[in-house]
Amino acid sequence: MEALDLIQKIVIVLVCLYLSWRIIRYLWSFVDVEKDPLIVLVTGAAGQIGYALLPMIARGAMLGRDQPVIIHMLDIEPNAETLIGVKMELMDGAFPLLKGVIATTDVIEACKGVDVAIMLGGFPHRKDDNKDLIFSNVAIYKAQASALEQHADPDCKVLVVANPANTNALILKEYAPSIPEENITSLTRLDHNRALNQIAEKLNVNVGDVKNIIIWGNHSSNLYPDANHATVNTGVGHESVKELIDDDHWLNTNFITNVQTRGQTIVKARRLSCASSAAISVCDHMRDWILGTPTGTWVSMGVYSDGSYGIQPGLIYSFPVTCEKGEWSIVQGLKIDEFARGKMDALQRELIEEKRVAYSYPH
Repeated sequence: MEALDLIQKIVIVLVCLYLSWRIIRYLWSFVDVEKDPLIVLVTGAAGQIGYALLPMIARGAMLGRDQPVIIHMLDIEPNAETLIGVKMELMDGAFPLLKGVIATTDVIEACKGVDVAIMLGGFPHRKDDNKDLIFSNVAIYKAQASALEQHADPDCKVLVVANPANTNALILKEYAPSIPEENITSLTRLDHNRALNQIAEKLNVNVGDVKNIIIWGNHSSNLYPDANHATVNTGVGHESVKELIDDDHWLNTNFITNVQTRGQTIVKARRLSCASSAAISVCDHMRDWILGTPTGTWVSMGVYSDGSYGIQPGLIYSFPVTCEKGEWSIVQGLKIDEFARGKMDALQRELIEEKRVAYSYPH
């Protein structure tokens, strides 16, 4: 009898402890515990993309609506005054998530404690100067990589946007060897978003119902948007884009060309670069990378090749990826037809040549 009483008392105590724990958890859910701010570096911050991007970061569009940020803006000395003006506008935006702004032309000051680096700055492209362009960017990215290596957070995540983005990312990786290779990526999300829009317009559906486009390879005029694995949510299920369009000729010609030339078309129309859509794609890339991609959905990112799909290891190559808990994984097992294989291999050769030129830079 005494044993039974003891067991009952133990059960009552355990139940009370469990209920107390549930009550504490419930009450704690109402307590607004602010996260520590993340330091976000934006290079080339005085440019058009930077001007469009910075308010998005400050508003939480990139890292989440509950994530405070401190923004470090870096640009070259001739843009110092413009940079101060951009800082004043950011401060006047009165963003609750914005906990501080540093505007500087000093790369070391800019890189101190950085958690996320958005590399917009680079030598501008001019026609028929690919070797000179790569050499000029090697010099820029060597200096910035060294500063990140020495002064950024050891787990800093880097997104390279300035062209040639894939090869600039590779240069940065070479000169910042302690930053994990999986933490250095290049932007192909703008091309990915453009491809989604082209399919949505073709099928007269909402772009949010289209998913799993792929941008393979390099962010260049030869980029390859692949709709072979894409689907559309029709309301009763997901159907193949390839089957719904039922026009391989369009998918292998006009669709590809439309995506490849979209930037030029916009520049011709507005006489300015594609700043807003580029800024949005930067936010999309980083948000999905850090916060995760929706279940069943992949996105395109330039990442360090591990040999998947026969692509040479040691290149920054755009693959379809899924993201979870701040880590990306290349989607495996997709069927590659002969047409796609040819495009993917051509882009691999293009990146190998860019890498060869970059590595021939006189030290």
